[in-house]
Amino acid sequence: MTADPAPDRLGELLTQVLGSVGGEDPRLRDLVGGLVTHLHAFVREQRPTEAEWLRAVDFLVRTGQACTDTRNEFILLSDMLGVTSAVDEVNHTGPPMMTPSSVEGPFHAPAPPRPMGAWIAEGPERRRGEPTVVHGRVTDCDGVPVAGAVLDIWQANDTGLYDSQDPEQHDGNLRALLTTGDDGTYWFRTVKPSSYPVPTDGPVGELLRAIGRHPMRPAHIHIKIHAAGHRPLTTHLFVAGDPYLGSDAAFAVKDALIADFRPSTDPRFGMDGPFLAAEFDIRLVKEGDPR
Repeated sequence: MTADPAPDRLGELLTQVLGSVGGEDPRLRDLVGGLVTHLHAFVREQRPTEAEWLRAVDFLVRTGQACTDTRNEFILLSDMLGVTSAVDEVNHTGPPMMTPSSVEGPFHAPAPPRPMGAWIAEGPERRRGEPTVVHGRVTDCDGVPVAGAVLDIWQANDTGLYDSQDPEQHDGNLRALLTTGDDGTYWFRTVKPSSYPVPTDGPVGELLRAIGRHPMRPAHIHIKIHAAGHRPLTTHLFVAGDPYLGSDAAFAVKDALIADFRPSTDPRFGMDGPFLAAEFDIRLVKEGDPR
């Protein structure tokens, strides 16, 4: 083992690097300074060899090279390390009755506007999947309906694939933009989503295998909501009973976001036969709410 470097030399090096952090933006100076401080502390504590450090740099290079217009390997890396969920936690505090936020994930893409109650499943999954209705109300935290709220919805199909991953799906399949009316209600028809593995054919998959972790995400539907006068919200609707709820690879599950998908024959939804129904009310925080 090599001898410890002189502590004062490492301290001098950190001081020198921090002294070079300038620029006009004070927040940027704080962020870069904090990152440099933690990276130097990591090196001091873990003492990576030069070969290990070069391997880490190569990993980051290949992570960037794996990014495309429809796949962001860096977002996937952030999700798998729990960093995305940590950033979410520090940015979305509020009253206890609000709907919790969750991570966006790497598969968000533009969605087509659709009428309320539309079928958003338009591929082969509609023939083979379990017909499902998702419905609820968008309100503020005091229960007042929110009119004009735009819900941006996206999900994987019954085999765990998004449209960007599956040549059998057209762009925009299992995606929708829905706008609430005066009563704040929303509903749409789809198929029950499936749990699925995150992409493992790139550097992030290599890392998961190296540290002995599974790549599975529990079945869920993504929902992003914008409404005038309210904080925007990005969240998930998770399927109760999924075997991966307790070990989500993205660390994004919160109890308040889990809903039962119950058998139903409710005639209000115009379904041709029995289906699953999930009720999921969304409570937004008003802008300026001090709670």
